[in-house]
Amino acid sequence: MKPLRLGTRGSALALWQARTVASRLERIGRSVELVTISTRGDRRQTESLADLSAEVGKGVFTKEIQDALLRGQIDLAVHSSKDMAAVSPDGLAIGAVLEREDPRDALVLPGTPPPTTFAPALLGRDPVLGTGSPRRIAQLRRLFEGARFEAIRGNVDTRLRKLDEGQVHALVLACAGLRRLGLDDRITAPIPVDLCVPAPGQGIIAIETRSGDTMVSEAVARLNDPDAWIALAAEQAVVAELGGGCQLPLGAHAVLAGQELRLTAVAAAPGGGEAIFAAITASVADPAGAGRRLAADLASRGARELLHS
Repeated sequence: MKPLRLGTRGSALALWQARTVASRLERIGRSVELVTISTRGDRRQTESLADLSAEVGKGVFTKEIQDALLRGQIDLAVHSSKDMAAVSPDGLAIGAVLEREDPRDALVLPGTPPPTTFAPALLGRDPVLGTGSPRRIAQLRRLFEGARFEAIRGNVDTRLRKLDEGQVHALVLACAGLRRLGLDDRITAPIPVDLCVPAPGQGIIAIETRSGDTMVSEAVARLNDPDAWIALAAEQAVVAELGGGCQLPLGAHAVLAGQELRLTAVAAAPGGGEAIFAAITASVADPAGAGRRLAADLASRGARELLHS
């Protein structure tokens, strides 16, 4: 049997994700060959992600990999769910997701200070924060008065180096990525979800396959984590209903407790300031329905107009 060709970006974090999936497939008897694919977001490091998204649409970090999957050059692809469009391209589907890592954003100060509880006072007055994420900026501007935000691009090591060199006072990164790379000691303070709602899918690794490729789909399905699958379905439904993407100030976060799903979301003005929060408790049996209902609540209060203002 030929090895499965698994498409991935070439960053350290992307390769960690791909190797994790490959290892689990090998445990169930499928050999895997990694195929590294450069995406537009990887190649154009000097441009902001918001500008790239405006030019190429959704999929700054996924389109080239998805194109290779559709052309049959690879058999499956591995992505960070937060980089994916809420609706899969025609001919592709998410075949499985792995268990979720810590979905929170992290405040990262220079060096390795001891971990602490998040508080805006950690940064003092008029801090410079390293993040280009409209979602993070819109929410953190409400917490840090006078803050200035710098869009620092590059892999995690590059961003940490720029922080330690003093180019910014702090970074805001995903806890999940730092933990997966063994950089837990760089997390100064996780930011509570109620203060900064994470990106939809943050912390979830998604495995994408071709629709109708039964052999690959059946192998991949054996890796699926049901709780993460339900959470992602709910969060992506919020995005799909509001017509958003990964470069809009839109957050969504689902938590499962038994047969209940607690879904929280925020839609904010791109520059910060006004924000609309909503939450819903629903059955885990229909996570997409819960996401659509929550999105309808946000929309009824002007979320679509606010997101695109």
